[in-house]
Amino acid sequence: MEIIQGVLIIALAFWMVLDQQGFVITTWYPAIIGMIAGIIMGDVTTAMIIAGTFQLMALGVANIGGSSVPNYGLATLVGVYVALRTTHDVENAKAIALAVGVPVGMLGIQLDVLGKLLNSYVSHAAQNALNQGKFKKMERVFWIGPLIFGLTTALPTALCVLFGDRLVRLILEFVPKWFTDGLSIAGSMLPVVGIALLLQFMPVKKYLTMLLIGFVISAYLKLPILGIALLGFAFAYYYFTQNMKKTPVTAGAGEAGNAGEGDDFDE
Repeated sequence: MEIIQGVLIIALAFWMVLDQQGFVITTWYPAIIGMIAGIIMGDVTTAMIIAGTFQLMALGVANIGGSSVPNYGLATLVGVYVALRTTHDVENAKAIALAVGVPVGMLGIQLDVLGKLLNSYVSHAAQNALNQGKFKKMERVFWIGPLIFGLTTALPTALCVLFGDRLVRLILEFVPKWFTDGLSIAGSMLPVVGIALLLQFMPVKKYLTMLLIGFVISAYLKLPILGIALLGFAFAYYYFTQNMKKTPVTAGAGEAGNAGEGDDFDE
């Protein structure tokens, strides 16, 4: 069973980056990766707690302009696998996932750069084949690109599958308890950091009232997140319809003014 799980985790790592670079069926998001990895490993609850931590870390992070960012999907996948191989205690699993997943996610930056660099040569080779009229060769060369991108996540995942849990057990024997406790506390703080990063990219000052309403409903009324989301949709829909009602009136007034000016000019 462990062999099958390892193979499926590596296959998911390979598919994840292909989805990110092409199909975009969202399987590269930490929350989705964590759910699938949890199904494979047989502990969806713990996997989703770990994935939620990494998902909140990823909020507000985007590779704009082709830049490389930490691969939080890869971090989630490796973190979930190694953590659930080592323990099923939620707090310990979260600490192990952060200890292993964050460095692997940061390594994903370098691997992404390497993959893009190698694929630049693939693009030139395909272009040369096109210029020479060798279309079959061009098609064969293009298959190398997805393979390179897939290996940038599959290779580190394979190494973690082969040596990850043993390496973690060895490290945990020498790492003091205060260090792992610190990682657990840091993991609890990371969602706050993720939300703060997200708020930097949102018009908070303009919609501060809505933010406060959402906070009060969540903190004091204990309404589930689905209920808050539905209220948010209702407010957004009301705001949208009110603006749509105002827009035609303004446009009509402008058209009437323009028509009057045109009549005076004609006279």
